[in-house]
Amino acid sequence: MRGTQMLGRAGAVTVAMVSGIAFGMAHTNTDAGAALHATAAAAPAPVACAEVHDKVGTLEGTITPNACAFMKRQITFGETPTGTPPQPGEVQHPRVAAYLDIFDPEATLWEAGGNPQRGHAVIGKSIVGSLGLAPDLRYRGTEVVADGAVVMFGQWNEVTIKGHKVGYPQIARNVLSDDGKTIQARRYYDRYTVFRSAAPELRNLFEGVADTGPDADMGPAADAGRSPAPHPFRAGDITARLAAWNTEDVDALVGGAGPGRLTAPGLAAPLRTADGKAAYLRRLFDHADVRLKPGQVAFGRTHTFVEWHGTITSTKGANVPFGIVERFGPAGEWELYFDTLPLIANQAQIDAMFQRLAQS
Repeated sequence: MRGTQMLGRAGAVTVAMVSGIAFGMAHTNTDAGAALHATAAAAPAPVACAEVHDKVGTLEGTITPNACAFMKRQITFGETPTGTPPQPGEVQHPRVAAYLDIFDPEATLWEAGGNPQRGHAVIGKSIVGSLGLAPDLRYRGTEVVADGAVVMFGQWNEVTIKGHKVGYPQIARNVLSDDGKTIQARRYYDRYTVFRSAAPELRNLFEGVADTGPDADMGPAADAGRSPAPHPFRAGDITARLAAWNTEDVDALVGGAGPGRLTAPGLAAPLRTADGKAAYLRRLFDHADVRLKPGQVAFGRTHTFVEWHGTITSTKGANVPFGIVERFGPAGEWELYFDTLPLIANQAQIDAMFQRLAQS
């Protein structure tokens, strides 16, 4: 949430956008003065970070200069071709350099299933390894909300893994310094979706989850004539929703998300019915004992992102870092972003999967 866990260097810069200038006239030509005033008043206000608007699906929120600078760097990395993959230690490789330019030299980066990485040396080694496995990684911005020094950057990633082209959504959650460098980042995506071609023995956790109830057999017709109102998540909802996640209160989570469709990891299609959404959450809680605390929230005009992070204890017996991002959208839609891999595989299986990837 704005102000929650804000780090010392994260400055939310206040910007005054001036759309017109009043000129004092040295003479009494009131017609000319009125015409000039009307022209100034009619001039459109400048669009904050206009070049980013053209590169993402939607951009909302409080777009400060540091947020704009960050988003430009984020987009540059997504658009930069890798060319020849970097070799170990090759931090001056153009694409590695573009990635490190996103981060403050002492930044921390949390990726799914691991502990935070700190500093350019460690983060650089990680991206070199990732680009070695998937040199054609590209992405485009989808829903983006900037809330002062916090930016939730939704993106659609595309990559080739063992000859299979894979597309998947991700949320890049960033807390920024005054110069727009990331000082704390977390990435939310489902590694199983990305790497399942290298792990055929693993099964989709949510296989078989589908809509049930009175509207389940009506398909899209069930939504005909319905226009779900946007669900306005408010700062005052945070305490109750956190409690619902930690107590596995399925009814409160489904009811509190509004009537729109649920999109989440492991689903072949969004879920429309309350029964289907409840079945999804029950499947999750059957495989994970979650212990979460509030992270950041970014409020836009029609989109709100809410972050929860902490740990899970899975049925595999592992206690691992874990997090979830929820997005509430303008048509009442509800989206979840999290990693299912630690819920279906132990660390030895995950290590073996990555070894197979490295050998391909």
